[in-house]
Amino acid sequence: MIQNMIKEGKIVPSEVTIKLLQKAMQDSGNDKFLIDGFPRNEENRAAFEAVTKIEPAFVLFFDCPEEEMERRILSRNQGREDDNIETIRKRFKVFLESSLPVVEYYDSKGKVQKVDAAKPIDEVFEVVKAIFTPKDEKVAV
Repeated sequence: MIQNMIKEGKIVPSEVTIKLLQKAMQDSGNDKFLIDGFPRNEENRAAFEAVTKIEPAFVLFFDCPEEEMERRILSRNQGREDDNIETIRKRFKVFLESSLPVVEYYDSKGKVQKVDAAKPIDEVFEVVKAIFTPKDEKVAV
């Protein structure tokens, strides 16, 4: 079913995606998870919390200007069909319309860890590493 939906360019229903995520989380034996790119919209967010009864401890938000993202995507040279200026701009517009409200929702709850992703990779990595370092392991500087 999922393969056919993807092949036909359709969106897999949130509940199906969430149940797959939930099963993978339960089967992993871990109690902490980093879920990249989900939820993509408010409906995904509400469904995830309703089905799993889980609210994230925090949301990691890589903040980067559109121009910088365009530059990086166009220069990554991975040969992806969707690495063109028109598609990139459409994806950014969809992000602003659909995903940013999710970030704003969690921000209003004090759960967003915002990272300036326009900085060099090494600096971004150090900031992210600090976010994931348990509080008792952090050294005051």
